[in-house]
Amino acid sequence: MLLTVTGSSCSGKTTAVRACGPVPGVVWHDFDEIGVPDDAGTAWRHRCTEEWIRRALDYQDRGLDMLLTGQSPLGEVLAVPSADRLDGITACLLDVDDEVRRLRLRERGVGPDAERAFLGWAQWQRAHAADPRHCPEAITTGGWEPMRWDRWSDWTSDDPRWAVTVIDTTGRSVGESAADLRRWIEARHRQRGPNQDRA
Repeated sequence: MLLTVTGSSCSGKTTAVRACGPVPGVVWHDFDEIGVPDDAGTAWRHRCTEEWIRRALDYQDRGLDMLLTGQSPLGEVLAVPSADRLDGITACLLDVDDEVRRLRLRERGVGPDAERAFLGWAQWQRAHAADPRHCPEAITTGGWEPMRWDRWSDWTSDDPRWAVTVIDTTGRSVGESAADLRRWIEARHRQRGPNQDRA
């Protein structure tokens, strides 16, 4: 099973997962572990998501779930070719207020153009988490050809298979956010999420 924790840069994904501590039966990886080229784009992210899904399948064969943090939204994860081989897929969007994100980005030395892009991606991710019909071209245009968008392209926001948990870290301590995230991880690991049969 794959547990995916997504969100635009500076949402606090890595910090929160580290603060969660180990969860028995769950192996954590960060998407960027495989390296990010300077020209990374949509098709690159799709191909790499497929690579991560295949790693999740290896863990699945060993009786383990994989937690993946990164920026790939649920629509992309569901559409990669091997996603339908997973026992389950469940998604969490870790989010933070735009002003907080802006400050964090500036602390990292991110320039104005990149800052606007990250803020726009955060806004799109929020809307995508709520409704799969929101501007799907943001992830489908210029994508990797083998992607299977038809797996969810006709779903609506009230479809029970489209269920993204949102954890807003704004104004909360790392410990509080990590506690919320750990509860989500443990619940999905034990019970499997509502998205398990959708891929």
